[in-house]
Amino acid sequence: MTAAPLMPKATAVWLVENTALSFDQVADFCKLHPLEVKAIADGDAAQGIKGLDPVLTGQLSREEIEKAVADPNYRLKLLDPKVRLPEAKKKKGPRYTPVSRRQDRPNAILWLVRNHPEVKDSQITLGLCSQIDLDLEVHRAAKEKPVDVEAQGATLLPASETTIRREPEPEEKKPADELNVDAVFAKLKQLGGKSE
Repeated sequence: MTAAPLMPKATAVWLVENTALSFDQVADFCKLHPLEVKAIADGDAAQGIKGLDPVLTGQLSREEIEKAVADPNYRLKLLDPKVRLPEAKKKKGPRYTPVSRRQDRPNAILWLVRNHPEVKDSQITLGLCSQIDLDLEVHRAAKEKPVDVEAQGATLLPASETTIRREPEPEEKKPADELNVDAVFAKLKQLGGKSE
């Protein structure tokens, strides 16, 4: 793929105004559509754009323009730039976060602070991380500063424990006729029933 000149519309304006090149030649050099170049020549497009001289900017030579004017089938070629500029990388800007999910990060940080007090504040990042990254940081922090099991509070169980199928334990059921009536009335009296 050939490179386009710097500021192609401004270059096209200058070429239309100052040379006898065909619309196709200008369009091919500036990477524009021939109808767009025709609209520039008619004054319908690029009205506020000042022409940019490609000879002064080092994009074309006078000999190249004269050769193209003499031969309508000749295509202009961009001169090699004297200074190579690196290609601009596309920046990935912040993505849109839906209103319903905007509190997810602060909630995640709160969860980390409550459930993993051994993790230092400097280890908690605002970027979203994977479970592996979280496990690595918690493991690293646990080596540096162990926490008592009672002080640790509720934590997530490993997947190996949560995926084991367990048989339900049989519950002992009392028959309805073995109901202790005295215990029921005693409980009602404690709740504020009428005294006898």
